[in-house]
Amino acid sequence: MTEIKWSETEEKIAQVAFDKAYQRETTALIEEIRQYTGAIATLDDTWRLHDFLSSRRHDIDGKYDYRYPVLLFVFARLVQEKWLDLSELDGLDREKLAKIASIAMM
Repeated sequence: MTEIKWSETEEKIAQVAFDKAYQRETTALIEEIRQYTGAIATLDDTWRLHDFLSSRRHDIDGKYDYRYPVLLFVFARLVQEKWLDLSELDGLDREKLAKIASIAMM
């Protein structure tokens, strides 16, 4: 994909949407951890929690990449995974929104 230009307004919209999705996903993860830790009864449960957390950290660290050349793909994935609604990106150029929606449907 060629270099996509982002206006100052679009950058602000993108940052707010990105932050909302990150907050939603990390809040859900924390709640999931709270529920899981209440059920830990053995050392094996502890190691499973460790493995789960390592996996989730890798996933989240890789997913939330706020670099403009990849941001459309990031937003498409967040829409696809329901951490972000396409309407939260209102104000972006129509072409960007169409690309995000198209990629999210794949």
